[in-house]
Amino acid sequence: MGHDDDLPTLELAFPGPERDRGVAAILSGEKTALTGLLEIYEHAGEEVPAAGRRFSVLDSDGRAAVTIELVEVRVVPMKEIDDDFARAEGRGYSGVDQWRAAHEEFFRGEGVSEFLGHTAVVGDDTLVVAQRFRVVGPDAL
Repeated sequence: MGHDDDLPTLELAFPGPERDRGVAAILSGEKTALTGLLEIYEHAGEEVPAAGRRFSVLDSDGRAAVTIELVEVRVVPMKEIDDDFARAEGRGYSGVDQWRAAHEEFFRGEGVSEFLGHTAVVGDDTLVVAQRFRVVGPDAL
């Protein structure tokens, strides 16, 4: 794989179709943004990553698929996410309403609830980590 073995890894959603679609959208250039729930970082004891950090994005098999570099990281309440950011997520959202519905469902879903030990309370003021990134290299290609 080369010199990127020491990069921190990033896993989109959970292994399976959702992650596969996300990785494909990064590779195609459709996806240039991602959103995390701040509570997940806090629960994991992880610091919010800073712009300039690079990550190796893993596929559903746990293999490195692509390397990204964060270009902007903001911690904002959900209500501040706009249509432009929602579309940059590369999931075909027409705007922020679709983005919001999908993210609320995911953040309240079984996988996240299991990780946190409770179901997240998600609303206008819920803090999310809104990240924009660029692709800096394919790891596995």
